[in-house]
Amino acid sequence: MQHYLSLDDVTLQNAWLTIGVFDGVHRGHQAILQKLTAGAHAQAAPAVVLTFSPHPAAVLSNRPDFKCLTTPEERAELLGQFGVDVVVTESFTRELASTSAADFMGRIKQHLGLSHLLIGYDFALGHNREGNYDRLSELGRELDYRVEPLEAVTNGDEILSSSKIRRRITSGDVSGAARSLGRCYALSGPVVHGDGRGRRINIPTANLDYPLDKVIPSNGVYVCWACIGDEKHQAVINIGINPTFTPDKQIPSVEAHILDFDRDLYGQILKLEFVERLRDELRFPSVETLLVQIRQDIEDGRKILEEGN
Repeated sequence: MQHYLSLDDVTLQNAWLTIGVFDGVHRGHQAILQKLTAGAHAQAAPAVVLTFSPHPAAVLSNRPDFKCLTTPEERAELLGQFGVDVVVTESFTRELASTSAADFMGRIKQHLGLSHLLIGYDFALGHNREGNYDRLSELGRELDYRVEPLEAVTNGDEILSSSKIRRRITSGDVSGAARSLGRCYALSGPVVHGDGRGRRINIPTANLDYPLDKVIPSNGVYVCWACIGDEKHQAVINIGINPTFTPDKQIPSVEAHILDFDRDLYGQILKLEFVERLRDELRFPSVETLLVQIRQDIEDGRKILEEGN
């Protein structure tokens, strides 16, 4: 998979294309990708995804604190895993948003040699979202490409969407989010030094320096898989301010107690895959009562992960 940061850097011929943010690359997105890659590769054509960063909602709604399910790099990697040949992450600006559908599609035709465009059920692009199915089809007759609309993908009686998955995660429903994503939601980052309190109470934790522009689950205790390179370990995660010790803390910490593990991870990249929420973050009257609860969390977490295998 090749990843470009601008259309201006790309020159292709006869590309099959789909366009969208694809935040999370959830099961609805995956249905589009399956159609895209199967059709493109049957024609010996490149399968291309044009996506955007920052998220259009952050720009158009003036929300600099907008949180995504995936960073641009994570999103490109996931798209590659589903068979996409080329990912273009275009910088989203107000200027781009004001571009007409005709100008935007002309630029795409110039750089990708577009032959086939797949769009989702509610897709539109360009100034005032003028580039809907009818307008894109009209432009396709002028620019020599075909438009193929795809039906919405549902999760039971609910249409899958990134915004709904973001709400699930921020409410702590990581297992529900996993059903929509088709995989566990994950946070990745380097392990950094904390205050060392976990080791002092014989429950060592790895403190994750997570991307601040990513959605994190609500404060609480979670069962996770901890991935270090090719290794995968059981873990119990605490997200929050540690109210027993630091009740005035503002930015939540993500601390992983990796079960049956005792190695120095400082500076290494740790990936946490969230399986299930165990409980809310609580303030305990003493270290002893906290330890009793942590031991119970570990026992519960181990049982959940072992039963899930």
